[in-house]
Amino acid sequence: MEKREKFSSRIGFILISAGCAIGIGNVWRFPFVTGQYGGAAFVLVYLFFLFALGLPIMVMEFSVGRASQKSIATSFQTLEPEGTKWHWYSYFGMAGNYLLMMFYTTVAGWMISYFFKMLKGDFVGKNPKQVEAVFGELLSKPEVLIFWMLVVIVVGFLICSLGLQNGVEKITTVMMSCLFLVILVLVIRSVTLPGASKGLSFYLVPDFQAMKEQGIMKVVSAAMGQAFFTLSLGIGAIAIFGSYIDRSYRLTGEAVSVAVLDTLVALMSGLIIFPACFAFGVRPDSGPNLVFITLPNVFNEMPGARIWGALFFLFMSFAALSTIIAVFQNIISFAQDLWGWTIKKASIFNGILITILSLPCALGFNVWSNIMPFGAKSTIQDLEDFIVSNNILPLGSLVYLLFCVTKYGWGWKNFSEEANAGKGIKYPEWTRKYVTFILPLIVIFIFIQGYIDKFK
Repeated sequence: MEKREKFSSRIGFILISAGCAIGIGNVWRFPFVTGQYGGAAFVLVYLFFLFALGLPIMVMEFSVGRASQKSIATSFQTLEPEGTKWHWYSYFGMAGNYLLMMFYTTVAGWMISYFFKMLKGDFVGKNPKQVEAVFGELLSKPEVLIFWMLVVIVVGFLICSLGLQNGVEKITTVMMSCLFLVILVLVIRSVTLPGASKGLSFYLVPDFQAMKEQGIMKVVSAAMGQAFFTLSLGIGAIAIFGSYIDRSYRLTGEAVSVAVLDTLVALMSGLIIFPACFAFGVRPDSGPNLVFITLPNVFNEMPGARIWGALFFLFMSFAALSTIIAVFQNIISFAQDLWGWTIKKASIFNGILITILSLPCALGFNVWSNIMPFGAKSTIQDLEDFIVSNNILPLGSLVYLLFCVTKYGWGWKNFSEEANAGKGIKYPEWTRKYVTFILPLIVIFIFIQGYIDKFK
């Protein structure tokens, strides 16, 4: 078996872990729910829950990874008390990683495809209807979707096959640095547009009236959900990076750094989208419409449309690829931990497997568009996303949580010793009752609420 690599630097660990958390959801979902639930007022509620909900579970995932020095494939087996069955969850956790990649590779392919479309000037001179037709045409061509999906898979596994330090760490560090640079340039451009102040006011001035109109509980529930899902917790995608970090630093401080970077990207995405949309009188839609229809229309109105549009989709491609590389690294480590495979062998095997598994999502928009799991206009992607986001992530987070706080699992003593090894922010002992008795109930509430929202 190959010797387990370590990160060469702390900044590499933080940027890669943040890269895993920073994904398409930060740009698609966060600005929209922020606008819907009261702008800055929602952001305040969201930040509270990010640190009250997401942070403790992230520290637990990091701790399980670092203590076991393994991926989710064998970490529970390594740490669980004799005779217990915590390792059963490993199979669901591993399945969650594959399921996430089954649709994420296709969506990342859309981003890269749009980057090149913007560069070529495919949207120049097109009216809103024609811009919408471009996205429809992309989805209708299985060969195009599969081509871009393959580009994503090959690039992702190629980077991972170079090793942790030479591939994943080196390239993700450069990519994340570029992501922050690009997003900064786009924010400056967006907030200096004529008429951008209306968007800034909408996004940054708390509107508690809008919160009341939506219903306080609804807003709290939305903030909980966003805070919880944004960090990619529950499938070991974060835990794996704990296994690559030494015990020089306490894990609470590292988790805070990751959460802050993740939130920063989400907040800055809003600073790009809202001022630009308001400046040109365009309604900021949610989901694919926002990124692939609304924003190309907005860029068309700007001087230098091709440059700003290409930069935006470059940023989106980096956000998507950073998550894909992180999850691919986790998937490769399954084969290493379970069967002692080399990185190259695990990369080739999983590259072929992920390609086959990703086909239903790509074909679900065209050849298999008659498969509608949730009724009219739903797709195979919706089903895959629902299984991961509404089931495996919350239930997996609950498993990590209970494993770390109960005497039937790894236990509070072992967890807090691991989390507090090294220097930095100490995991507060006073939170023990909260994470043992209250936090599991909140996670169960989020799980149930996800079903209510989906099927109401």
